[in-house]
Amino acid sequence: MTLYADLCVRLQNASRAKLKSVPIPYTKANVAISAILLQHGFIYNMTRGSIAGPSAVDWNTAPDVRKRLWIDLKYRADDRPVLERMNLVSKPSRHLSMTKDELLLWVSGRRAKFVAPLRTGEIGIIDCGKHGWFEAKEAMRRNLHGEVVCRVS
Repeated sequence: MTLYADLCVRLQNASRAKLKSVPIPYTKANVAISAILLQHGFIYNMTRGSIAGPSAVDWNTAPDVRKRLWIDLKYRADDRPVLERMNLVSKPSRHLSMTKDELLLWVSGRRAKFVAPLRTGEIGIIDCGKHGWFEAKEAMRRNLHGEVVCRVS
């Protein structure tokens, strides 16, 4: 299973279980995806730490295999999670890349490459290779193409 698949499953399950925070392995991809989720208001906070918990001191002394990114989840006033669904689009058995024209179709409410269009309040996360990770609309604005990793609502 790819690392971003693990991230999607962990965050979705933690939000369904109404956990306050969840540790995820510290990788560049996980940091980038979490930063996008934070920027778009799906999570409350992210902190570096170790397996023991969020702590800058533990982060600096922990070996790489014990480093974790602690994600604080966000909930509405009626106790419903803000991050309701985080579904993979690309899977380890089927990687799905879109050109900038296909991304335009997808974010503007039309089907592209057999992928249902993004709905209102939903974002797509794109791995644009050497350019980094972007939300689908931002990747489209920058005329980038890449692998469609997941959709979040």
